[in-house]
Amino acid sequence: MELRPYQDRAIADYQAVLAAGRRAPILVAPTGSGKTVIFCEIIRQTVAQRKNVLVIAHRREIIAQTSGKLAAAGIGHGIIQAGYEPRPLFPVQVASIATLWSRAVRSDVMPMPPCNLLVVDEAHHSVATTYSKVIKAYPEAIVLGATATPCRGDGRGLGSLYDCIVESPQIAALIEQKFLVPTRIYAPFNPNLTGVRTLAGDYVRNQLETRMDKPELVGDIVQHWHRYGERRKTVVFGCSVGHSVHIRDEFIRSGVRAEHIDGTTPKDERDEVLGRLASGKTEVVSNCMVLTEGWDAPDIGCLVLARPTKQLGLYRQMVGRVLRPAQGKADAIVLDHSGAVFRLGFPEDEITWTLDEDEEATNASAKKRAASGECRVCECPKCQAMRLAGQPCPACGYLPAPVPRYVEVRDGELHRIDRNEGVVGSVMAAKKHAHETGLFTAAEWHGMLATIAGERGYKDGWIAHKFKERFGKWPPRTRPPMLTPSPEVRAWVRARQVEWWQKQRASG
Repeated sequence: MELRPYQDRAIADYQAVLAAGRRAPILVAPTGSGKTVIFCEIIRQTVAQRKNVLVIAHRREIIAQTSGKLAAAGIGHGIIQAGYEPRPLFPVQVASIATLWSRAVRSDVMPMPPCNLLVVDEAHHSVATTYSKVIKAYPEAIVLGATATPCRGDGRGLGSLYDCIVESPQIAALIEQKFLVPTRIYAPFNPNLTGVRTLAGDYVRNQLETRMDKPELVGDIVQHWHRYGERRKTVVFGCSVGHSVHIRDEFIRSGVRAEHIDGTTPKDERDEVLGRLASGKTEVVSNCMVLTEGWDAPDIGCLVLARPTKQLGLYRQMVGRVLRPAQGKADAIVLDHSGAVFRLGFPEDEITWTLDEDEEATNASAKKRAASGECRVCECPKCQAMRLAGQPCPACGYLPAPVPRYVEVRDGELHRIDRNEGVVGSVMAAKKHAHETGLFTAAEWHGMLATIAGERGYKDGWIAHKFKERFGKWPPRTRPPMLTPSPEVRAWVRARQVEWWQKQRASG
């Protein structure tokens, strides 16, 4: 395998920690940086020393990916998983943790494979009972974990199973080296999650679904995709199966080719859906916790985060799906309807990982910004992408000039006059400004609402009330020239209608 310089360094660091007496290092490499390539080269070197290797993972897609990389490197191996013929004589075995547990731990259908090196892919799952018992079954083996996010769901370290970290460059460095693409984040909606309980380090799912799966919110997802998504191939992460289905349906109603998958979708059907996304026949695939790991699709250019989370690891796993480079892909658009950028920072931020079980991984970049007083995340008034106050916009380069201030003399008293009063200065004010101006002018919205009213036989009063609902003021009394409604305007109108229907049903 042809390795990148940082992959060579990671392998050298792995060998160095073994030489220093470590027995359980964990390789940390961002999603898209090629951690599978790194540990496959380590496997090749181990097999060359006539030693046995066992790789364990929890998803079919990850096992297939690992098998493909090993085959490309000319490394013969067996696969321990339902549907595969056993090949126990090969020195390398790639095992589904569920199958290995069922056949060799919970029963004696097969013996545990011989192992000098145990590789645990997606090692943030290592604390699960199935993984930890398999690891303990090989007390003499070297254990190599591999993950982009070396922490439990609550952010705490994995020091009970691993004894040191071997780290590749982080996302910002890999973007600079052109191995990943930068993000362009829009956060049109920061949900109010007050009262939603937390369990095991994250929001309780059914309460989260109740808060997020509302017509106005689902409609806003579609509306903002039409505004900012550039009709790129898109993956959406919903709170639940029902939420994901509703998002798909709303996309379809706005004229977008959209599909949904979840954990119950048969493998063949899931592969067909993702195949249509890859070919461009499908524009948007919405899912619930299916595509967070083991899915590589470099040409996916837009990510919609509709699932709020407190978990830094889950956030990084989801965003990592769109960071891989592809031909003609200058950046990755992230539409954050979950508020994650406000809670967990930018994907490019540096993270300080820890093995300490009593400590949590921390966003070192955000901590540094807070210490310098530059931690505020705000909207760019020029392009509406998220940026840091006082720093150039990463999307368009806009940097506001310092606003001059002066002191005015009046009646013998000095009064400080702030010329910045009319400038958007806070996150909420910036959002209000973007909401009021939008992609279209108020006059254009007026004309498009008039067209929709004409299509449906509505009276002028409907146009006026919808205009006031959208802009907070009544429209001009004269009827506007009719304009062809955009998909985002139709999505907005439909979301308001669904909300009204639900209120009518609730009131009996």
